[in-house]
Amino acid sequence: MTAVDLPEDPTDLRARRIRARNRALLLVLLGLVGLFYVLTFVRMGAH
Repeated sequence: MTAVDLPEDPTDLRARRIRARNRALLLVLLGLVGLFYVLTFVRMGAH
């Protein structure tokens, strides 16, 4: 049997969804940090 033939494990599916959600949240948080970082330098440069 190959991995394709095996039935889907519900706990594995749940774990993959949680990992995907965590990665998406990490990307959002990194994006916000980057945005604030850029805005801070823009505001400091305006003075």
